[in-house]
Amino acid sequence: MIMLNKTMLRLLIGMVFLPSLALAAPSSETQQEATGISPETPAPTRFVARGSEIIDRKRSVPVFFRGIGYSPYLSNETPLGGDPPGDDDRYQEHLGLMQAMGVDYLHVFPMKMPPKFFTALDKTEMMYGQDIWIWAYEEDFLAEKFLAKTMEDIKVAIDHVYKVGRPDRLVLFSIGDELQADSVVRTDSRHPEVRNFKGKHLEVTNRTPTEIALARLIDGAMDYELNQYGQRHLYCHTSWTHIGPITDRPDIEVPKEDAINPNLGDLVCLNIYTYAKGVRTSPPGSVTGTSYQGYLEELAAQSTKPIFVTQVGLSTSPFEPKSRAPGFGGHKVADVPQDFTAVWQDLRTAKGHEKFCGISFFELQDEWWKSGDVPDDEKTHDLGDPEECFGLFEVGADRHLVPKGKIPETLGKLYKMP
Repeated sequence: MIMLNKTMLRLLIGMVFLPSLALAAPSSETQQEATGISPETPAPTRFVARGSEIIDRKRSVPVFFRGIGYSPYLSNETPLGGDPPGDDDRYQEHLGLMQAMGVDYLHVFPMKMPPKFFTALDKTEMMYGQDIWIWAYEEDFLAEKFLAKTMEDIKVAIDHVYKVGRPDRLVLFSIGDELQADSVVRTDSRHPEVRNFKGKHLEVTNRTPTEIALARLIDGAMDYELNQYGQRHLYCHTSWTHIGPITDRPDIEVPKEDAINPNLGDLVCLNIYTYAKGVRTSPPGSVTGTSYQGYLEELAAQSTKPIFVTQVGLSTSPFEPKSRAPGFGGHKVADVPQDFTAVWQDLRTAKGHEKFCGISFFELQDEWWKSGDVPDDEKTHDLGDPEECFGLFEVGADRHLVPKGKIPETLGKLYKMP
């Protein structure tokens, strides 16, 4: 779950990786017919959205991805100075661990994964999705300077997939991740008249100004990939529950009229944490009775597109440093397996579960470099920072990964279930 401080985020601008339905709001799924991609736009080569499913055209079957969030920086490494992840043998180890857990999809955060990652990927059957992190604290998402710079960053990410990566193994590009509430409201207040957009591939009507900015970026990315490489992949924006799309919750961080519905591309991608705003205040689910299942069921009822739970996880930091965010930290390693099992049961038994095309647990290993709030943060594991403790594995003294209790074993059992 990305909850980084502002100092760190300013540093991220120059990084090599630019790396959650309102019933009556403009972003309501009732406007689905006005958010579609042009029928004249070529479909992706392999994975395509058909109704509320993602279909693997190679096998002519709907898919359900069993994923994990992956950023391979280890101890003594940080992206904050602009360095890419190390290009070494770690990928053979990491991908082997993920294969053993039954993972078939990697949600990759660094924009420029190195060649040895892709060499290791070639030895597996796993697919990946490329997250393209954009500046979430922007003063104005509709500012032309911001849109132009962001579009250039997106082009770099697309180019890397084709020049170094594996376009045949790529499932999706995610344009932006967890926009901040203040920036969303500020953008919308500055451009109240901006409600519609007709691009070369994507046409949207009666949307919020921030959604229009996202639509412009997605349309531009799609057009660039098609023109430059003659094909395209699935496109989405990854949002989080704090700012929509379900808005009838007392703890949502934006007014209903500013809620973000991430249904602007081929599928809905949403980070849904059990303790997150909008989730913990949801009604009980129909089968398990949890608020998590309640949120999933309401989301499914309001969506006609495939839904990917792009992040869910728990930080095993020893305590919660922020009283305003209960659950963000303080989880015992021994308790996480049963919590992961509950999340899996919530999703797989939820009413409307067939609309979900995958889930991705965050993340493979702890990231020492977060949140960048002290010098040389990457050299020590700050257990007081929940962001550094979301891994299923710890980073050992020799930089090899060490399982946190039975968490990896449990995820492996879940991922091998139907």
